[in-house]
Amino acid sequence: MPALPGKNEMDMPDCIVVTALADEFANEIERLANFPIKIKASSPGKQALAAYTRKTALFGSPDMIADILPRMPTVDWVQSSWAGVTPLMALDRRDYVLTGIKDVFGAQMSEYVLGYLLAHELKVLQRMHEQREHNWFRGHSGTLEGKRMGIMGTGSIGQHIARTAKRFGVKVTGLSRSGAASPGFDNVLPVNELRTFLKELDYLVATLPRTAATNNLLAADALVQLPAHASFVNVGRGNVVNDEALMDALRNKRLAGAALDVFDEEPVPQDSPLWDTPNLSITAHISAISHPLLIVPVFVENYRRYVNGQPLQYVVDFATGY
Repeated sequence: MPALPGKNEMDMPDCIVVTALADEFANEIERLANFPIKIKASSPGKQALAAYTRKTALFGSPDMIADILPRMPTVDWVQSSWAGVTPLMALDRRDYVLTGIKDVFGAQMSEYVLGYLLAHELKVLQRMHEQREHNWFRGHSGTLEGKRMGIMGTGSIGQHIARTAKRFGVKVTGLSRSGAASPGFDNVLPVNELRTFLKELDYLVATLPRTAATNNLLAADALVQLPAHASFVNVGRGNVVNDEALMDALRNKRLAGAALDVFDEEPVPQDSPLWDTPNLSITAHISAISHPLLIVPVFVENYRRYVNGQPLQYVVDFATGY
């Protein structure tokens, strides 16, 4: 493979791939890149530390990188393989460029959200139960046509969910810090109008990152604004909702249902009351999987930009966490 124009291998940082799928990621890098990328290690833990040099780029899972980063005195650039970077935000260190992933997970997360909504409208679980009981159940299905969805977060993931929902005739309102118009949304409200945003929704979807500003946004005083027939889907981060308030709303039928893919504590403890809360669906943070085929192109393009001294894509602002 030819080197990048004007560059030789001495100019290029060593790449350490730090993820549970390290070998798959490394193989995909070698397959996709049309220029040499120096992969020194493709394993977490001791092997990654042994491969460290003072000219190193890290690529992989933020939780694994957070474990080794404090033992690497100088790192110029870290490319996350996740949409979120919470484990790295928990460190005090800010002396490197951190880049995230965008425009990749929208399709998967839209499928997750719309899958739940369709199952709810079509009474899929109830029909399966009636079948097991040998009952000829003719309860009417609902429809998404004309329903009102509110999406907390109007970034690339929120936009993709909004566009997908609108294909089913859903009216979509967004919520963001500024309330600025965003592609795919019928309208957008600022976060200081949260209560107004919640009042007439059929479905509430959260796509927000974990930051101080998003913590406990959906506490009891916010959840009570939702209509009793509404359902909540969280594919962002678990800190946005108060679990006790959510469970109370579901138990007392002030909320029709909820689907949670993210939690403050993961895995959810086996003795957590969440498991037995009525009309609550729990999944194990699987709404967006970091497949190498999806993630590696972002890294390869940023690596090319890095060695050429060009601005990187999707740089994370340490002040906001995204």
